[in-house]
Amino acid sequence: MIDRQSTRLSNGVNLLALFFLGALLAAAAELPYGGWIQIPVLSLIWWRMSQESIPSIKNQFISGMAFGLGYFVLGLWWIYISLHDIGGMHAAVSCLAVFLLAAGMALFFSSASLSLCLPRRRYLTGLVLAASWVLIEYLRSVVLTGFPWMGFAEAQFNGPFAPAAPFFGGLACTFLAVWISWEITQLRKNIVFSSACIISAIALAQLASFWTFTKPIGEPLSVRLIQGNFEQSLKFNPKAIEEQFSFYTNAIESQSADLIITPETAYPWPQSNLPTGLLGSLQQFSTNTSSNVLLGVIGESHDSTEVKYTNRALGLSPGAPSYQYDKSHLVPFGEFIPPGFHWFVNAFNVPMSDFARGRLDQTPFSIVRQGKDAIQAAITICYEDVFGGELASRIHHSTKPVNLLINMTNLAWFGDSQAPAQQLRLSQLRSLETGLPALRATNTGITAALGPDGKVLSQLGEFTQGVLSVKIQAYSGTTPYVIWGNAPILSLACLLLILGLIRQKRI
Repeated sequence: MIDRQSTRLSNGVNLLALFFLGALLAAAAELPYGGWIQIPVLSLIWWRMSQESIPSIKNQFISGMAFGLGYFVLGLWWIYISLHDIGGMHAAVSCLAVFLLAAGMALFFSSASLSLCLPRRRYLTGLVLAASWVLIEYLRSVVLTGFPWMGFAEAQFNGPFAPAAPFFGGLACTFLAVWISWEITQLRKNIVFSSACIISAIALAQLASFWTFTKPIGEPLSVRLIQGNFEQSLKFNPKAIEEQFSFYTNAIESQSADLIITPETAYPWPQSNLPTGLLGSLQQFSTNTSSNVLLGVIGESHDSTEVKYTNRALGLSPGAPSYQYDKSHLVPFGEFIPPGFHWFVNAFNVPMSDFARGRLDQTPFSIVRQGKDAIQAAITICYEDVFGGELASRIHHSTKPVNLLINMTNLAWFGDSQAPAQQLRLSQLRSLETGLPALRATNTGITAALGPDGKVLSQLGEFTQGVLSVKIQAYSGTTPYVIWGNAPILSLACLLLILGLIRQKRI
């Protein structure tokens, strides 16, 4: 009886430790050089999860859940703000919703951790663990439309393996971070082999940073990024909307530029219901000043039975028809309602929370300049820049070479939290993967201009109202990741996992 109680106590302590280590791993991502810091933290997690020579599937699954819960509860707590502070949902229900989402995400981590149940092979265990993690992270990006937020790759933008992104994408960064963190746990057992793996992987990754696949094209663009800083709770207040319209319109027309961008839904009314003459006035401004303007509006999609709304970027260019990009990858519950969940959305009564999807093959936005070649910009709206593979595929299959990335977003839903910094890292990773500079126009922050290496060139402070005026150099060319996508790293992961299973059957 005493031994049984002692075992239960030991297991409880281990699960609690894994929960806090998971939370520490999420917190490390927010720190300078967070990708470097995460690797030793991951090593501690693997060490605690591999104390048994061959752990049971049940114990390993529960351990993975504990680690994953700590990681996602801390990393995604900002969803509470949108549900409770903005949506008006009861605090207890909001906490439960965050916990359930964290638990759902932790299930993926638990599944990847099961590879540690395979018999340990001196050279293969870490590779199989990394392969499992890559495959599970890919599944996390596609199951139920995907929610790959808080992957290890974003932190690696500030870590040792970021240079792998232009070659094989963020999943390759994840693979290397997991593999090398495992090898750190093996230093006492296999110091020569593990040291060689660690040093070689970091050295090769750093050498890869000297390769560039894109180059500057044409003269820099003059750009104005407008940050309105309007509270989300006022989005459906008529007086507040009128003030918002006035601010953005005045800010646009106050000064010309090659490109002027507002945030997502800066004009939060259906396009056909915008004030009379507004779009005509802005089009006239565009023509008179040779300025290209991108507006965040609510678009409308007509079919045979009903009118559905879209989350739209509306482009106005001098002497050209208006352009529109309708958001394709929608946020579950925020922009589309999965079947059977209308009751959940009705609980916090947010208007226009079931949008139509835009096509996947939408053309880039042509930035027209007098006497110069047009610059082509690939647009993403908010959450879409989480999906690096989708963006790379769009660029690869575009009928016009893409020279610039633009993200329009509204993170006022998440208040004063780490969500804006998390999405900035995602945009930085997208720039690094594609070798293209990026512009981010946001409502409350972080509005920024990024270089083709993802580094921040200039930014506005969060929760301030203002305009960021910058010069941005467009680039041409494609990285290997844009050409190949995730196919190479997924193929490698599948081969390693198959090899691990074959070796298990031989034992």
